[in-house]
This record gives sequence, structure tokens and C-alpha cells, in this order.
Amino acid sequence: MRKFNVAVVGATGAVGEELFRVMDAYDFPVENIVPLASARSAGSSIEYKGKEYTVLELTETCFEENNVEIAFFSAGGSISEKFAQYAVKAGAVVIDNTSHFRMQDNVPLVIPEVNPEDIASWKETGIIANPNCSTIQMVLSLKPLDELYGIKRVDVSTYQAVSGAGKAGMEELVTQMQDFFAFKLNDSAKEAFAHQIALNVIPQIDVQQPNDFTKEEMKMVNETQKIMHKEIQVAATCVRVPVLRSHSESITVTFEDGVDVDVAEVRSSLERFENVEVIDDLANNAYPMPIISTDTDITYCGRIRKDIYASNVVHYFNVADQVRVGAATNSVRIALKWIEMEQCD
Repeated sequence: MRKFNVAVVGATGAVGEELFRVMDAYDFPVENIVPLASARSAGSSIEYKGKEYTVLELTETCFEENNVEIAFFSAGGSISEKFAQYAVKAGAVVIDNTSHFRMQDNVPLVIPEVNPEDIASWKETGIIANPNCSTIQMVLSLKPLDELYGIKRVDVSTYQAVSGAGKAGMEELVTQMQDFFAFKLNDSAKEAFAHQIALNVIPQIDVQQPNDFTKEEMKMVNETQKIMHKEIQVAATCVRVPVLRSHSESITVTFEDGVDVDVAEVRSSLERFENVEVIDDLANNAYPMPIISTDTDITYCGRIRKDIYASNVVHYFNVADQVRVGAATNSVRIALKWIEMEQCD
């Protein structure tokens, strides 16, 4: 496998830092690392495989000047909107971790375990979009179930960690907890979230949409349908919880009419699917939790049970590290699949 000049836009952010760790873990074929960030972060350094690299300022010409061949973008939608075109013009494939390109018709939206064939259309724009973190872990578990019985509808409630709001979200939770134990929580800053997050849950992530769902919730609806190439009905309620890392989801799946769910078959289909693991032993207190999934590349499923009223409905709990599975790891897996497909061509 030949090696590539790899740029990471947003190199000093939470996802950017995780990208370097994941690339190292996957032994990504790197010729040279080009860490890119704002002028404020330029001049700092990052470490990759024991070597230090100076962070460069993101500019319109930096991709061409550094012969970038693969560019990971994780610095916000407005940055991708402005600068992705320059990476593409320089000859790089862009793997974008923001929401900006996800629903653009000619941009593939990819989870490699689910729809790797969609990567083939990358040449139309030079861009491959990485789905929303909550969508990724949910669809990783939906795909084998859809193949098993055929999914008609999904109802999901998320329990999303504060790291979904970046470093600022994590820092705010830690600070508020420290202030709680110092008896000054009322004076604690509330900047990353609209309300206190310590010892609280907030049933809103992102802004209200005309249908009264939030933007985060509608991402799960629209992205699921695009990735699975199927008009599955999806209703989501997205909730921020005081957990540092790893999102959890309570998922109810309604299969096609006439299906009689066999829980053993559901469990087996999940166990066989790539990068999905079942932990489901309620009698022995074994089920997926954020402390299990954090710093792993696995989507965990458990609490699998058939509905007590409808034979075609199953309920289960799903947990994954959204910084890895929901962002950095999925991006790296996309890149590796892209490399594999390009070499086959």
C-alpha cells in the first residue's frame, strides 16, 4: 500500500486530536502529516508516531503547497464550506466530518460497514461526507436488523455526552461539578449549553425546526434514509446528559407487518455484524454503558427485548464512543476503504 500526504483540518480540536490517535492505531499509510488550524493555533505542534509536526494556518493554498492527497475536515461547517473546494482543486479527496455536505445529492454519505459502495461516487465532487455521530452508531445496529426482517419505523431517544459539544462542553461539565462540590454551582458559567448540565439533562440539542423537532433530530431522520437508501420512518428525541464521553441510544424498531420477532435471531444478526458487539445479560447486570464504550471502536448493543404488545417490534440499548465511532474512526475507515477501492481501480 502506497503512502499518502494527509491533512487534518481542525488538528487541535477534539475530533482532530482523536483522528491522529485513530490513524496511529489503524497504522494508516501516512507519508506526511499536515496539521491545519486557524491562525490562532498555527505554530503549535502535534505529535504523531513519536514525531512532532508544526500546525500550519489553514489557507486557500496550503493543500497545493503541501501536496495533500487526503484531507480530513473537522473544524465546523463554515470552514468546510469555504476551504474544502481548495483541497479538491489541489487533487485531494475530502472526508468531511461536518454537516455541511451530508445531504447534498452528489456527495456520498458513508458508513463503510453499511454502504461502502457509495464511496465510488466521490469523484463527482471530490468529497465524502461523514454522518452525524448519533446516526452512525444507530445505523450500524439497524443495518443487520433491516437485512434480517425489513425495518418499517425507528423511534429513538438519545443520551448524548457533553463531548458532542467539543472541548467547551466537557470543560463546562467538569467546572460545574467542581462548583457543585464547592457550594457555588449557582454562580457557574452556562455557555456551552443553554442550561446547567451538571446533575441535569437537557432535552434539546441544536435549534428548533419548523416541525418542532430539532436540527439534531432531523439529521438522524434524513441521514438514516440517505445511508440506507430506504424511506424508513424515524422519530428522534435528542437529549444532552452529564456524561463526558460516549452517546447512548434507546431504540425501538418496528419491522414490516407480519414479522414475528425472534430475539435470538436479532441478537445473532447484531453479533455477526462488523464492529458491533452484543452485551446482553440483564440477570448479571451486563449491558452497554458509556464507561464500556469509551476509547473503543465498537458499537455495543444490549437490553434486547421483544415488545409485549406487538410481535413485529423490538427494543434495545445502543452505546458508542461518538468521538471515535461517531467521528474520527468512521472517517479513517472511510479513507481506508477509499484507498482500497482506488487501488482496485
